[in-house]
Parts: sequence; structure tokens; C-alpha cells
Amino acid sequence: MKPQLKMQALERKAQILSAALTLCKTASYARVTREQIAEKAGCPPTLITYHFGTMPSLRRDIMREAVRVGCLPVIAQGLALRDSHALKAPEELRRRAVEALAN
Repeated sequence: MKPQLKMQALERKAQILSAALTLCKTASYARVTREQIAEKAGCPPTLITYHFGTMPSLRRDIMREAVRVGCLPVIAQGLALRDSHALKAPEELRRRAVEALAN
């Protein structure tokens, strides 16, 4: 892949993850669909499949991104669902996510 095309692919993947995080803040992380994310990201669902593969893989990457950027509502959902990536988040981040649920 050419460097410019690779950068475009990385930017598109980041855009999809950002749209997914936005959705998951108010919708169920476990129930968000590829179609909902595609609509929010302004791309076809097949592009999401291209970048992330299966829904479990997509959800894994959403949770990893949530932990990376400190998206407390999504991390809290992951903790409630016993998501392995949410459970591996730093203790302080997990604590803040749970506290955010209580407020």
C-alpha cells in the first residue's frame, strides 16, 4: 500500500472509531450495530468490515480506543459486561468510570 493510501486508511479507521465511541456513550456498547456506526461515520458498513472484520473485533477495538482516550461511559459499560480490555484499564480510570455511572 502506498504511504498516502495507508494514511488515508488510518484516518478512516480513526474516524470510524470516533463515531463508534460517540454512539456508545449513549447507546449500548454491546448492541451497537455496524450499520449505526457506518451511518454516524458517513461510510458504508462494508468499509467497517474491511477495517475491523467481525463485530467482536470491532467491539474490542472500540473498547481499546475508549481506554486510550479515557471515554468513561464506554469503559463503564465494558466493566459492567466484564470486557477484558475494560478490566485491564488502569485502576484510576476504572474507578472514575464507575463513579461516572453513579452521577
